[in-house]
Amino acid sequence: MQSALKSLLAAVFGTLLLGAQAPQNFDNVRIKVLPVQNNVYMVAGAGGNITLQMGKEGVLMVDTAYAPLAPRIMAEIRKLSKNPIRYIINTHVHPDHVGGNEAFAKLIPDDAAAPLKIIAHENVLNRMTKPAGKETPAPQPGLPTDEYFTPFKDLRFNGEAVIIYHEPHAHTDGDSIILFRGSDVVSAGDIFTPGAYPFIDLERGGSVEGEIAALNHILALTVPGHTQDGGTYVIPGHGRISDEGDVVEYRDMVVIIRDRIRDMIKKGMTLEQVRTARPTRDYDTEFVSRNSFVTADRFVESMYKSLTQK
Repeated sequence: MQSALKSLLAAVFGTLLLGAQAPQNFDNVRIKVLPVQNNVYMVAGAGGNITLQMGKEGVLMVDTAYAPLAPRIMAEIRKLSKNPIRYIINTHVHPDHVGGNEAFAKLIPDDAAAPLKIIAHENVLNRMTKPAGKETPAPQPGLPTDEYFTPFKDLRFNGEAVIIYHEPHAHTDGDSIILFRGSDVVSAGDIFTPGAYPFIDLERGGSVEGEIAALNHILALTVPGHTQDGGTYVIPGHGRISDEGDVVEYRDMVVIIRDRIRDMIKKGMTLEQVRTARPTRDYDTEFVSRNSFVTADRFVESMYKSLTQK
């Protein structure tokens, strides 16, 4: 992406990204809506970015951010479309991406002919579901109602093919990326977060090798525009709208740091020794800020444990 446009988008979303991973005073959160391409938009505020696809058939959302923001986000959606929300797709299980599911479900009028469908990989549903015990629990509002377990799931909505791909053991074990084929837009979730190191959630099935494989898959779906700028746009889990070149830079960063840490592990270095060696030092100025959720030490630790776990 051209440097001038990249700087502009960074300025727009810089303050929105700070603290995006943690709850805050939601009254002070700015909601920003940007057109991406064709009938696809990005909504940014606290929590994860939201992708919107709109048309005559209704509205499709990717992720829902935090529940307290749902009424304000719905108001922004209504400025663009009066049609009903038909689909919510969750990219993964983290609360800054699924936290608004229940709130949006309550804001959407019941329609027996076309009920709201919440789509996610089955691992997202499994991790969101409370243990049942001996008695069958009451349905939990906001849970995925249309989970999938295959490598991909597709649908046609507003005249456009929408393809949902599972990315196994990437930043979690339930990650999905979504390709809007006609609009030439990919919604990447937290697999791709420009300006921040990826959160490799080992406790929820994430791995560095799966993260790299997912980034490579995003690159297989994207095609650059003239002079390598534009073309397929990528909506990240946090941060600015990007293109293929931005994902290439991000993938290369993850691969280079992975290779450095793997070499240190082969030399018998402990986690503390690897931390002291600072294998991320030449990237920290770009990917770490004072409010970063994933610090350099945290990123190194997650990589080290991912590469050494059996």
